Amino acid sequence: MPTEDGGKYRAILLFGPPGAGKGTQGAMLGAVPGFHHVSSGDIFRNLDKQSELGQLFLSYSTRGELVPDDVTIRICTENLAARTVVGLYRPARDLLVLDGLPRTVNQASVLSGSIDVLGVVRLVADDRSAMTARLKHRALQEKRPDDADEKVIQNRLDVYERETAPVLGHYPPETVHAVSAMGSPASVLRGVLEAVVPILDGHFENAAGA
Repeated sequence: MPTEDGGKYRAILLFGPPGAGKGTQGAMLGAVPGFHHVSSGDIFRNLDKQSELGQLFLSYSTRGELVPDDVTIRICTENLAARTVVGLYRPARDLLVLDGLPRTVNQASVLSGSIDVLGVVRLVADDRSAMTARLKHRALQEKRPDDADEKVIQNRLDVYERETAPVLGHYPPETVHAVSAMGSPASVLRGVLEAVVPILDGHFENAAGA
């Protein structure tokens, strides 16, 4: 998945357990010029549910499990390439905000060949009961059946700890920025911006000098 000039896509990762607010923060960042938000969850949920890939996604999400790495990477990279074709995403100018990708160490390793991760925003949410309550509330608000079942929620949180949390170790510690996810969306965004604005400024400087 190289850029048109053969280089790597430059990105910031939004990282945290289910319910930490990655989607909310990603959407707000995506509204700021210079950032382009891509949510793997949104990509999956927008699949045609009657298609083979849509049925495959449902078979995993309804159990709170992760979609296999090869399927995840193929779907997300094809979606990203399509965004560049239609001009929604301009790699030379826009800094990617990746939400929900990578979710395993293997995905991080595979994607390192095409994505240059400039920083990782780790949304810290250690209160498991609060995350469970958030997911249940989101299930009602956004009609997400995969977030409504208590057993599925607990399995999703367990899967995060087992398979996704270790991804943080793939990146240099100095690139990981911890931000509390327990405040209001606006207060969390303030912490996120403090971490990512210097990265965006550096991206603009590199683009101007290219």
